[in-house]
Amino acid sequence: MTAVHDRTARTWWRNIVPLFLAVLVVLAACEGQRSDSGDVGADDVSTDASPQSSAAPAAPSEGGFDPANFDQDSATVDNPWFPLEPGTRYVWEGRAFDDEGQRIERRVVFIVTDLTKEIAGVRTVVGWDRDFDDGSMGESELIFYAQDADGDVWHLGEYVEHWNEGELDGARLWVPGSPEGARAGLAMHAEPAVGTPQYSQGFAPPPWFWNDHAKVADVGVRTCVPVDCFDDAIVIQEFEPRFPGAFQLKYYGRGVGNIRVGWKGSTDEEREVMVLTEFGPLSPEALAKVRERVLAQEERGLAYGRLPPAEPRT
Repeated sequence: MTAVHDRTARTWWRNIVPLFLAVLVVLAACEGQRSDSGDVGADDVSTDASPQSSAAPAAPSEGGFDPANFDQDSATVDNPWFPLEPGTRYVWEGRAFDDEGQRIERRVVFIVTDLTKEIAGVRTVVGWDRDFDDGSMGESELIFYAQDADGDVWHLGEYVEHWNEGELDGARLWVPGSPEGARAGLAMHAEPAVGTPQYSQGFAPPPWFWNDHAKVADVGVRTCVPVDCFDDAIVIQEFEPRFPGAFQLKYYGRGVGNIRVGWKGSTDEEREVMVLTEFGPLSPEALAKVRERVLAQEERGLAYGRLPPAEPRT
């Protein structure tokens, strides 16, 4: 659940002119395949991760990504820190600063669909994430997650559409297994603990520029957001090696998932702060409408259909 939100994608979009047809190239290649309050960003979370070279990702876990580590239930994600129950809707709201340094209101809506999709030989659950700045949708993403037999949750790529004033303005896809070298990454350890090595959340080379890294920064943190208070939240510190000194802090509550987003570092220009304002199940009728819209987005991916199509969960 990328607030669940893709900082690397935003940076990529600022620096690269988006070409929707470029998606075809990738798709064709993949055919074979302590308490706090107020603003987050205070100095109460450790930040001793040292950025690595962006030439290659850090190992996501001791064994790395291996399709053999996933069973027939891989699309059932019940990790207590990253649960993805089909039909669940998350809404985060807050603020950030845009490229011109102007403060904007940000809203992210993430829905766990009842669709699954095979990626790199692994059955994934499809998440639908939409980012709104000042009420206007800028991105609509299909994100693929799966849980291995040890309980670790993996991020197996994204199909992202970029929108400008209601018009589709380009799209991109990365999934592991492509000749370009994209790799799956770890979204959440089965048992996150301070002191475990930093890990890759996925890797896609230029022009996609996905190379996010993370580490467990703190555990047992008390924090309150509109949906509830949590006494034992964990804090995951994320960073991109191309931007040293800028960290995104994501708080996770047991049984819910991502509950708060903050920042740390003098070079973080976005300074995004968000809290979980809505969390709960959709009605069967609403979930059916979500399924229809997600399948329509997938179909717009043109050659994206060369991958096995998404299908209802059985």
